[in-house]
Amino acid sequence: MDRTHAEDLDRSDPLRHLRDRFELPDGLIYLDGNSLGALPRGVRSRVHAMIDDEWGRDLVASWNTHGWWDLPAAVGATLAPLVGAGPASVSVGDSTSVQLFKLLVAAARLRPGRRTIVTEPGNFPTDSYIVSSVARTLGLTVRWWSAEETPDIRDVLDDDVAVVSLCHVDYRLGRMHDGAGVTAAVHDAGALMLWDVCHSAGAVDVDLDGWDTDLAVGCGYKYLNGGPGAPAFAYVHPRWHDTLDQPIAGWHGHADPFALERDYRPATAALRVQAGSVSLLGVGALSAALEAFDGVAMADVRAKSLALTDLFLTLVEERLAAHGVAAEAPREHARRGSQVCLRLPEAYGFVQALIRRQVVGDFREPDLARFGFAPLYTRFVNVHDAVERMVTVLESGEHERPENTARAAVT
Repeated sequence: MDRTHAEDLDRSDPLRHLRDRFELPDGLIYLDGNSLGALPRGVRSRVHAMIDDEWGRDLVASWNTHGWWDLPAAVGATLAPLVGAGPASVSVGDSTSVQLFKLLVAAARLRPGRRTIVTEPGNFPTDSYIVSSVARTLGLTVRWWSAEETPDIRDVLDDDVAVVSLCHVDYRLGRMHDGAGVTAAVHDAGALMLWDVCHSAGAVDVDLDGWDTDLAVGCGYKYLNGGPGAPAFAYVHPRWHDTLDQPIAGWHGHADPFALERDYRPATAALRVQAGSVSLLGVGALSAALEAFDGVAMADVRAKSLALTDLFLTLVEERLAAHGVAAEAPREHARRGSQVCLRLPEAYGFVQALIRRQVVGDFREPDLARFGFAPLYTRFVNVHDAVERMVTVLESGEHERPENTARAAVT
């Protein structure tokens, strides 16, 4: 499996032209798009225009003349096809944590009398924290389900479960749930399904409508490339467009905000998830970032994601296994997201040594080096060259040097 093979894969890649839609430093192999996506070329000019022309020149008139008021809904409609949703079912604004809180409370309110939330101990921590917070707020119980210990979720469902909240792709090991299958099992138990698609939206062919899920959240700064702290999105299935009752009743979610009524009347569809004013600069940046997906079929994105991770897994086995490095990712395509972790005792130093060699991944406790493969801009030769630099790091012992093992605040 030499570099010529990777070059051949790049030449036959139907998405190879998309890398030109991004600004990436020369010589850098960026394998951390599952943490922060690369900068799409259109974002810089869009944000400058919002600052210089819209805010700087037109000021408050921009709410009308530049469509500021409708921007969260418009961006939601643009994003919706990327996650298999209708345009009225997605809205943008707030962080993932806030969106998750709103939708969990709303889901529990749709199942009065049921007192349990089911979730996983391996969630991204913010999901677990928010689930526990909602449970305390509403007097509910959290039931922890581990797919590794109890493969069939039906075994932990009963008529006391109000909502099941799961991460579609595990943030560490890249394990992916069967969205449609799990949702069907949850519905059979009379509960609602809420998916967190932060680690799949933009790299995996998510199909929220097709799964028949009730609710979902996702962030804008990973594979969607919306920039650091980009706003998150919320999905509401059409069957709940007129009944969802979320707890933060801000005026942007009102049916007629400028009537300035005393009492709250919720808007319809996903707009009722809106609360207060969102960061419009962030929404504008995300709007421009999503242009990188113009003309792109998510099935092609998913196919390339799998081809990239297949190549990485093969090369790791060929080149790194002799150094005691094991890949942690499902081999079955149906269970794999778009990231692969390597397990080794000196994982933190390994990641830092690679960064010094222009290969960017990240570290997750206690012993995982994590690498995300963003199909829009990652090349097959990037995968080959990254593994070769990993071999160099391991053979030279760079991952054990003090300058690489000293912990930084952000890992």
